[in-house]
Amino acid sequence: MDSNKRYWQINLKYLAILLAIWFIVSYGCGIIFADQLNEYEVGGFPLGFWFAQQGAIYVFVVLIFVYVYLMNRLDKRFGVEED
Repeated sequence: MDSNKRYWQINLKYLAILLAIWFIVSYGCGIIFADQLNEYEVGGFPLGFWFAQQGAIYVFVVLIFVYVYLMNRLDKRFGVEED
């Protein structure tokens, strides 16, 4: 298999997984499972509300750092890292 094609397959796999996590956290925890999560509190606020207002944003920022880490590792693996 062509090395460029394999690189992009892995890159798209990373993107799909990370976006799925973000979707589950933002849509699932903030909307679908909000009633069940609201039984718990974080900082005095219901957990479902917290995920809808701030939790999804925090998860998104963490996922950005995870993506950067994964891509740097992938770039080194395929010899296309930046100087």
